[in-house]
Amino acid sequence: MSDKSDRTNGVPDERLAAWGDNYRPRYAGVATFMRQSLRECESDWQDVDVGLIGVPFDGGVTNRPGARHGPRALREQSTLMGRINYQTGIKPYDQARVADLGDVPIEGVYALDRAIVDIEQFYDKVVEAGVMPLSAGGDHCISLPIIRAISRQLGEPVGMVHFDAHCDTGPELFGHKHHHGGPFRVAVEDGVLDPKRTIQIGIRGPAEPLGGFSYESGMTVIHIEELYAIGIDEVISRARQVIGDGPTYVSFDVDGMDPVYAPGTGTPEVGGFTSYEAQQMLRGLTGNL
Repeated sequence: MSDKSDRTNGVPDERLAAWGDNYRPRYAGVATFMRQSLRECESDWQDVDVGLIGVPFDGGVTNRPGARHGPRALREQSTLMGRINYQTGIKPYDQARVADLGDVPIEGVYALDRAIVDIEQFYDKVVEAGVMPLSAGGDHCISLPIIRAISRQLGEPVGMVHFDAHCDTGPELFGHKHHHGGPFRVAVEDGVLDPKRTIQIGIRGPAEPLGGFSYESGMTVIHIEELYAIGIDEVISRARQVIGDGPTYVSFDVDGMDPVYAPGTGTPEVGGFTSYEAQQMLRGLTGNL
């Protein structure tokens, strides 16, 4: 039987450690978010700082479905991630205890209003356990129950940095207030989202008239044309100004990116961010959230 040095081909252990499990190929084992431990039982959350959570629900879409498959796909692709960010030098798993909390159990698979309740109840437990949630959807209607749970735990409304092609502050559609195009309007009306501390980045496309509530309520809206006119550094500066030092929720809708980078999104809009630009903006928020 070969020893460890044979299996590592002479590569130093400290370099291999950056990739996580040194001696198992990426395609082996059960896929979890970023290859972190799976903690589906609430009793196992006590020593978790950041919980990676799947919300496989897209019952609020008005165009192309499929986002419900997002959490499973992300788990599979995230197995390629290492333990060190080469650009920043940060070792995130040394700074926080991270675990995959599994998927939200949704009984209302065919009942949108019930699904919203299911999601909110799950996140109530997460935030009560002192875990910071990092969620993967799912369509954008899942943001409302998550924000509700976080705001309730904090005892105050949250601010928001929102990357998207659409404002998602639209009115009722087809007699329903819960849909992927209106979660942040309902969040403001519920008093759980502070519009004065909310900035929306990358807005574009024919759905713009549905976003009137964003302006009426006092949100800061940066259209994609303005982003390219003023540059990413200025956008980051404005975002920091808007959100200040208060608790802040970050929402990143993949349709904020150009469809060439995220072709499977439900409501694609041409002229969006590149993947590099998205990374730059998210990294620019470091320290404020």
